[in-house]
Amino acid sequence: MRYQDCAEAAQADDGAFATPAADTSINAATGLSTDYLNHFNEAIMLLDMLRDAPDCRDDFLTWRAKSYREHFAASRVRSRDTAIAAYAAADTHARESLDALAGIMTMMLEATRDAMSGLAPDTAGMLGARAAACLKPLVVRAGAVINGETADKPPAPQAMVDGLLNR
Repeated sequence: MRYQDCAEAAQADDGAFATPAADTSINAATGLSTDYLNHFNEAIMLLDMLRDAPDCRDDFLTWRAKSYREHFAASRVRSRDTAIAAYAAADTHARESLDALAGIMTMMLEATRDAMSGLAPDTAGMLGARAAACLKPLVVRAGAVINGETADKPPAPQAMVDGLLNR
């Protein structure tokens, strides 16, 4: 079922599902919300700051991955229930592409976190900067998927992690 046919959980009087209000971040074509990317952008911002603010390391080390549904379930945005329902009815290819990209970003962030434990602050800062530089294009790609601009297959997750760690 396509998002346009089923955007939110509550049915309108005529039995059809309503589309989201114009003030939500849910793309009407894909049924996905860019608000989910804030979860990854938070971790990337912390990685970017490590060189100048090594005390951000503990904040990054406590970052934990969340699925799309988990992110919105914990969110305070007004459209969170709509975002969760829209995700269930989202364009299958777009949803799978976003999930694959989120999986790659999660693997990279977790590998960075694991590698960062015990590193000297300057080395952790360099690793953080490198990881952030690798992750930013993936966030852009995920944004494009959410906005219906592309649905290309992402690179293999292990290849992205290997590239980050220079294997």
